[in-house]
Amino acid sequence: MASKSIPASILVLRIVTLLALVASVVVLVTDHFTLQDGTQQHFQDIHAYRFVLATAAIGAAYTLIQLPFDIYYACTRKRLIRNGCMPEFDFYADKLVSLVLASGVGAGFGVGFEFKRVLNDLFLLLLALGEDPVSLDEEQSKDNDFFNRANIATGVLLVGAICMAVISVLSSINRTSNRGYFG
Repeated sequence: MASKSIPASILVLRIVTLLALVASVVVLVTDHFTLQDGTQQHFQDIHAYRFVLATAAIGAAYTLIQLPFDIYYACTRKRLIRNGCMPEFDFYADKLVSLVLASGVGAGFGVGFEFKRVLNDLFLLLLALGEDPVSLDEEQSKDNDFFNRANIATGVLLVGAICMAVISVLSSINRTSNRGYFG
C-alpha cells in the first residue's frame, strides 16, 4: 500500500524542488546594489555565489528532465522506459544531485555569513577611525541587504536540497520494491 503512494510523493516533491530551485536562481540573479561612488556589486562578483547559481541551475535542469518521466509513472504506474534502467538511474542520479545541491548550500551559507561578519567588523573599525557614520551606515545597510538576499536564495536552495534528499530516499525504496523485495 505504501509503495503506491511513492510515485505521487516523488512527483510532488520534484515539483516543489523545481519551484525552490527556480526561486533561488531568481532571488540570487536579482541581488545587487550600487555604492555611493557608483561601483556596482553583483552576486557574480563573489565566486561562491556563482557556484550556488550553478548548483541550482543543474538541479533545476535535472528536475525538469525527470518531471515527464515522473508524471507518466505517477499516472500509469508504469515506467516510460521499461528495461529496468530508470529505477537504477533515479537511484544514483537523485543521490548525486542532492549532494550537488547540498554543496551549493554549504558554499552559499559559508561565504554569506562569513563575509557579512567580516564586513560588519570592518565598518566598526572604520567608525572607530573616524569615518563619517552616516555614509558608513548607508554602505553597511546595502552590504547587509545584499548578503541577506543571498542567504535567502541559499535558504531556498536548502529547501530544494532537502526535497531532493527525500526524493533520493523514496527512489531507493522504489528501486528496492521494483526488484521484488517489497510488495
